[in-house]
Amino acid sequence: MLVGVRKAARCRSLVGVACRYCASASAAAPPQQPPEVPIPPPSCDSAPKQYPPNVEHLVSEICKLTVLEVADMNELLKSRLGLPDVMMAAGPGVAAGAAGAAGAAEEAGEGEAAVTEKLVFNVKLTKFEPDSKVKLIKEIKSVIEGMNLVQAKKFVESAPAMVMSDIPKEEAEKLKERIEAAGGTVEIE
Repeated sequence: MLVGVRKAARCRSLVGVACRYCASASAAAPPQQPPEVPIPPPSCDSAPKQYPPNVEHLVSEICKLTVLEVADMNELLKSRLGLPDVMMAAGPGVAAGAAGAAGAAEEAGEGEAAVTEKLVFNVKLTKFEPDSKVKLIKEIKSVIEGMNLVQAKKFVESAPAMVMSDIPKEEAEKLKERIEAAGGTVEIE
């Protein structure tokens, strides 16, 4: 019987379990149990979350920074972690507010001599052809960084919507051509 136990130990060390021939010999040996790790009790929703001391220290140091230093820190973290700069599409409320502010500025400027030239433009999808909806959704997805197909579909269906804002005239013209080629109607404001 002693030979069977040695053989079972050898099989267990090679494979992690005893083979079927040695299993009966090792039946007398109790299996080894992993050590029990205590499970922490569930936290109540009313109790404040406890943060590690190093996180608390980092937060207190960040709170001491100026806005410009926080922006520099954000830029440095994005470059070190390899995170892309994600441009968010403006929602309908933001676009309406920007259009109202631009209209008010134009009314105020009518009294003055219009010497300055507009440098930044907004590209707005006003409507689309139902036949080319899929093509337009794919184009919007490729134009707006970080947008997936579902978001692009909702964006197209919510037309009129602001595609991009505050971009140079050349870029706005190229964007208009791309979207119109995909079947959308675009305004440059």
